[in-house]
Amino acid sequence: MVLGVLGAVGFDAAVGYTNTVEFCTSCHSQQYPFEELKKSTHWSNRTGVHAGCPDCHVPHSFFPKMYAKIMAYKDVYHELLGTIDTKEKFETHRWEMANRVWAKMKATNSRECRSCHSFDHMDLSAQDRFARKKHEKAGDRNETCIDCHKGIVHQAPEPPADAKETATDAQPASATPPTETTDHKN
Repeated sequence: MVLGVLGAVGFDAAVGYTNTVEFCTSCHSQQYPFEELKKSTHWSNRTGVHAGCPDCHVPHSFFPKMYAKIMAYKDVYHELLGTIDTKEKFETHRWEMANRVWAKMKATNSRECRSCHSFDHMDLSAQDRFARKKHEKAGDRNETCIDCHKGIVHQAPEPPADAKETATDAQPASATPPTETTDHKN
């Protein structure tokens, strides 16, 4: 029983540690998206609301969280293999990495986004006309955050030449991400 308790406490501590920005950015390749995050309103904004890597990339529920932890092996694998260990190599793979994240967010109805952002709690009257109109329609159509907000925290990748003709859905919704005034009205 003592071993079971110690195992559970140890497991919880390990999972907690791997859900920190410090852990996420301990790989050299994760410094590139981390620099982008630090420039975004998700990192620093007028309201003091702050989101780090795990807030957006790791589910809160136990089983989806464990699945995400298991699937993170590919990031460690490619870091160790040297596939994404330089800025140039990272940029070469940015399109496929972004599309994997966007597909996951789409499949989960932007579950991690919605843990902070909810149509029910948006003050649409405080948003500019464009954002208000889009959010009203998105809520009515049951659309998900990632349908419009690709490239809002991390640099939106350019599709490779061979993907431009076939990947219209996967392209960023806008070359210009929303500004802080339309991005966050907390």
